[in-house]
Amino acid sequence: MITPERIKQWIESGLPGSRVEIAGDGRHFQAIVLCEEFAGRTRIQQHQMVYDALGDKMEADIHALSLRTMTPDQWDPQSK
Repeated sequence: MITPERIKQWIESGLPGSRVEIAGDGRHFQAIVLCEEFAGRTRIQQHQMVYDALGDKMEADIHALSLRTMTPDQWDPQSK
């Protein structure tokens, strides 16, 4: 079974310098991804960057992934 920690590692490896928080039950996951590279990009482009970091794992290992993406400057810990 895929763990939140494993998904966190995959995203952080594919998006160097990113910070990732993951929660989930083994099939459905929620992620908050902070990355400087998201600056100036649309939300769709940011999500595509995360999906690119995960590669074929989205098709094979992860059933559902809900994403919140932003730059570190946009992060408000109160909004979790």
